[in-house]
Amino acid sequence: MMGVLGSGLGLAIFFGVFIVFEWINILNEYERGVIFRLGRVLKEPKGPGFVFVFWPIDRMVKISLRTVVHDIPPQDVITRDNVSVKVNAVVYFRVMNPVKAVIEVENYVYATSQLAQTTLRAVLGEVELDDLLSKRESLNVRLQEIIDQHSDPWGVKVSMVEVKHVDLPPDMQRAIAKQAEAEREKRAKIIHAEGELTASVKLREAADVMAKNPITIQLRYMQTLAEISTENAATIVFPMPMSILEGLSKLAKSDG
Repeated sequence: MMGVLGSGLGLAIFFGVFIVFEWINILNEYERGVIFRLGRVLKEPKGPGFVFVFWPIDRMVKISLRTVVHDIPPQDVITRDNVSVKVNAVVYFRVMNPVKAVIEVENYVYATSQLAQTTLRAVLGEVELDDLLSKRESLNVRLQEIIDQHSDPWGVKVSMVEVKHVDLPPDMQRAIAKQAEAEREKRAKIIHAEGELTASVKLREAADVMAKNPITIQLRYMQTLAEISTENAATIVFPMPMSILEGLSKLAKSDG
């Protein structure tokens, strides 16, 4: 009889300890507990710290409030100008209302991921390839606004969406490379033409100055002769202006 009572008492103690451990829960700073009491959710989530859950009357669902960084797998996108590309992105979101995240959607992480994939295909399919490559920041903002608007009823806040990589087909890569090369050649020709124009203007200005002061032409001849004599020891035949010869002949006659 005593053995039966002892075993019954031990079982009661074990069951009591088990109940106490089920009642006492410790939530971290970034966690909140959504409590269901007889199937009805309490309005305010519990935590952090010690949280008492009176099992089996109450049931608790833990929700993390930390930002989730979720990779969107590569999506096949046909742009507005009928170019097929693969685009992947990353979405940053976190739970702002734990109660909604539990009762409004079955799995808020999976739901947000699927919403991000469909939105990515829809938004990028409305733009041309050039805009997809050059206006990525504005597209990121648009994606963030749309996904955040649709996930708000779930208590989820989408803080940022970033398009990571755009995978182009090989023929399109070659076409873009040719276009870039043609653009560089165009800029080089424009710069060369601008240089020629500037040089011609300067030459015209120099010619006007020399025309007004004939002595400058003679000085330029002398300077050129001095430069050539220092660089090359060979015999140089250099045209002498007739005005200099006339001046020398007049000087010789006056001396005579």
